[in-house]
Amino acid sequence: MIQSSRAASERAGAIFILSAPSGAGKTTLINRLLKVFPDISLSVSYTTRARRPGEVHGRDYYYVGKKMFVAMRARGGFAEWASVHGSLYGTPRRPLEQSIQRGRDILLDIDVQGARKIKQLYPHSVAIFLLPPSWQELRRRLALRGTDRRESIRRRLENARREIRAIMRYDYFLVNREIRDALKCMKSVIIAERLRVSRYKALRGQRSAVSKIYRLKAES
Repeated sequence: MIQSSRAASERAGAIFILSAPSGAGKTTLINRLLKVFPDISLSVSYTTRARRPGEVHGRDYYYVGKKMFVAMRARGGFAEWASVHGSLYGTPRRPLEQSIQRGRDILLDIDVQGARKIKQLYPHSVAIFLLPPSWQELRRRLALRGTDRRESIRRRLENARREIRAIMRYDYFLVNREIRDALKCMKSVIIAERLRVSRYKALRGQRSAVSKIYRLKAES
């Protein structure tokens, strides 16, 4: 499901934000979504946390030391940054600016702190919150991951309570009962936002995007 290159060039690119508590299934949803929309790029964040087994530098995150992270932050290289579970995370600014200017959509996998900052900096960004089907299921999924110790799971559940309370700051929410259904809902959001009229009218120095695409003449 790929948008035409001409239609994309007539509008500003959209920033999609996806947040979720650990264990809600966000990574699986993102991987499937990018297969449906290969023209959407995934923003790769910088982090100071240790690399987990199977993760790849430059694909999952850019893994850097705290000194480098702080230097990039001082230069204004991050659109947002936050401390999560004791580690620093930052979204690089340049890919966002380039995507908007080139009419290409970009997806951000960030937490509620980062989402709030991005929404302030880019008011037209689209924030989506992914919920687990129940609290019990979230606890079960975290236990099955096998990558976290008991104390870490407890801390993640505490953070999940805080994150879910922030849902009213988001534009949409999805419940991940079945990944298939969550993917359908996510697709609907993206298609609708790509057709939002304000994304075309916001282009300065150009005629109406719709009129240009369909070669419509103004009424006399």
